[in-house]
Amino acid sequence: MTRVFSGIQPTGNLHLGNYLGAIRNWVAMQDHYECVYCIVDLHAITVSQAPAALRDGMRDMTAALLASGVDPDRAVLFNQSRVPAHAELAWILMCTARVGWLNRMTQFKDKAGKDREGASVGLYTYPVLQAADILAYKATHVPVGDDQKQHLELARDIAIKFNADYAVNLFPIPEPVIGGTDAHGTARVMSLRDGTAKMSKSDPSDMSRINLTDDAEAIANKIKRAKTDPEPLPSEAAGLAGRPEARNLVGLYAALAGEKIADVLTRFGGQGFGTFKPALAELTVATLAPINTEYVHLRRDVASLDAVLAAGAVRANAIAAPILAEAQRAVGFIGV
Repeated sequence: MTRVFSGIQPTGNLHLGNYLGAIRNWVAMQDHYECVYCIVDLHAITVSQAPAALRDGMRDMTAALLASGVDPDRAVLFNQSRVPAHAELAWILMCTARVGWLNRMTQFKDKAGKDREGASVGLYTYPVLQAADILAYKATHVPVGDDQKQHLELARDIAIKFNADYAVNLFPIPEPVIGGTDAHGTARVMSLRDGTAKMSKSDPSDMSRINLTDDAEAIANKIKRAKTDPEPLPSEAAGLAGRPEARNLVGLYAALAGEKIADVLTRFGGQGFGTFKPALAELTVATLAPINTEYVHLRRDVASLDAVLAAGAVRANAIAAPILAEAQRAVGFIGV
């Protein structure tokens, strides 16, 4: 059995970076793996969340995933808090993980910033909850980007230590999936205003990103105003060195078209951005317009979205509850 687990936060608008970096691969993986996809609302509350906004974000994310092609008949789609095994297994694994391991987690330092003493305990320990997310389903593979490799290593260390501590072979050691099933790999999408920074929903400038909810006019305007340089596009990829904005836009075109960067430059090399940007805008609109249309349709039906998550939670519980019971039995909570 090859089972994939992946999770996504229910906060903020999804943007093109989320789609090319994760969601498109989620859709493709449905044809190759048994997939468990989780909207991680437990992780979301490691920082302050308004309850109504969190509920809306959950439905927004569900609609966006469905509109992008995640199929609840082919994958398990649910929200984390509806499956008690996540939190219960996390506590067991917190007693397996070591403080020194968590102290090395760089994302806590980044997210807590200068106010580490004021950060929630949940923000500090959430890598262990991530491990529980994965191990609760005995997932064998986990799609990861650069910023999550360290957390998957922690999950592997926890699984190894738990198995050794209790002399069991309970948890498989999850393997990373780099780039999903896309032959061109996971696209690293950068800001439209700064080619050295990732496209992010937290950027104060909406012009820095293309949201999945943007209409055709907004998409075209953002690409038209995207930062570039005055030089024409090179004919070979080596010519993009030292040109982060040009590399980003060419990379976007390649990712959306399913082509290699070299192929894009063969077609557009020597041309200026006045020619390339309209072509990129047309391709981006063609890709995202159907998603946007379906998202708007799905988002109107709150009851149906909630029903999808409820049905997914039943399926997720059916997988995770027996695995949690095995862990409880291993540590002595319940009899052999």
